[in-house]
Amino acid sequence: MPAVLAALFALLTAVANATGTVLQRIAARRVPPGDAFSVRLVRHLLRSPAWLGGIAVIVGAAACQALALTLGSLSLVQPILVTELPFTLLIASAVARRRLPAAGWAASVMVAAGLGLGLAAAAPSGGSTEVPAGTWVLTLLGAGGAMAACVLAALARPRGKARAALFGSASAIGYALTATLMKAATDTFDRHGPGAFFACWQTYAFVAAGACALFLLANAMESGPLVASQPALTLGEALVSLLFGIVVYGERVRAGWWLIPEAVGAVLVTWGVVVLPRADTEEGERTEEDGSSEGDGSSEGDGSSEGDGSSEGRGAPGGDAAAV
Repeated sequence: MPAVLAALFALLTAVANATGTVLQRIAARRVPPGDAFSVRLVRHLLRSPAWLGGIAVIVGAAACQALALTLGSLSLVQPILVTELPFTLLIASAVARRRLPAAGWAASVMVAAGLGLGLAAAAPSGGSTEVPAGTWVLTLLGAGGAMAACVLAALARPRGKARAALFGSASAIGYALTATLMKAATDTFDRHGPGAFFACWQTYAFVAAGACALFLLANAMESGPLVASQPALTLGEALVSLLFGIVVYGERVRAGWWLIPEAVGAVLVTWGVVVLPRADTEEGERTEEDGSSEGDGSSEGDGSSEGDGSSEGRGAPGGDAAAV
């Protein structure tokens, strides 16, 4: 029963994170390019109702994730969060008032089927709440070094898919580290109460790691399209979390012939995660092309101002969501 509840709260986390992602993307697309990776980026976002709404939803997602990690293992909870991508694109399509194409639905089913197959075959189990100090030091240094390498590589590139993917990868590592620290803090709360929770260093460390991951995610969204940043974020967080679960907490997954269905599930999830945003983006581009064609038709003669109006319409919240 605890595992079922953990999976349920993980699914709620994915839905809430997806909603927050769409709202943050709408806000990030309105940030001037010159303000990326600066204090000015934060000022722009703090004045955006969409971004503030996204943060409120993400706080709720964090509460659901904390409950999930208290009830289940890191290796069970974190992979379920890959469903955030299908939910993100479904919500973005609803906000933009357009349909997710057939290829998008097929990719969503692929992600769900692969996740179910992989988790059923892996059957994550075990794990210890007692983590040696040396393990924490190595985990923090390794995660911090990997995030720094991704950020430096991203800053060396112009805006585009590569920059967005690198910032997305850095954010993925940050969120995986946040979940790892959060599990330690929630276990402390469960065993020793709120006093111990606020006294342990992991509580403040997961807040700091989460804030850093959120900042990197905002830069990933500002740097390029969702088709580049979201797969890196989704797959990266699941894989790094699985690694942390095994290395930090000693969690176990089934091996032997079970590796075959696990590999099939991983391939299905990866394929779906890569195809899904691409299919949605192509549909969005076709929608915009149709809209611009209509605008061109209406701008014949003296109707050029109508064409300008359609262009402004793409800058409205609905237009931003369509570009998510």
